[in-house]
Amino acid sequence: MKVGIWLDKTKAIVVTLYNGEVGVNTILSNIEHFHVHGGSGTRLKGGPQDVVQDSKYLEREKHQFKKYFDDIISEIEEVNAIVLFGPAETCVKLDKHLKSHYLDLSKKVKDVVKMDSMTKRQVKAWVIAFFKENRL
Repeated sequence: MKVGIWLDKTKAIVVTLYNGEVGVNTILSNIEHFHVHGGSGTRLKGGPQDVVQDSKYLEREKHQFKKYFDDIISEIEEVNAIVLFGPAETCVKLDKHLKSHYLDLSKKVKDVVKMDSMTKRQVKAWVIAFFKENRL
């Protein structure tokens, strides 16, 4: 089985290719978006600026990413080849997570590609073309 995963911070589109059949599944991340709102400040020039303690948020986000990645991995455990692609750094983070927690699965990653946002149909077509061009 071959798998292509387009992902960003909000969702992952998992395309599976097996014996000529194509499956598409969407996994939502449920990662919170951080908006600065608070802290202390002053109207005086040169006075204290807004300070927000974001270490709690960053720690919570780290755990949410781990859960998101583990949800994706549970869908792709029995594969021969994987391609990760998408905008931003999320696909790179998933690749690092695989290398640090799922070494056998990380060896099956054939490529990590930066890609713009895509529709499900575009993702499906791109994955099919990728594996056809690379003869994997």
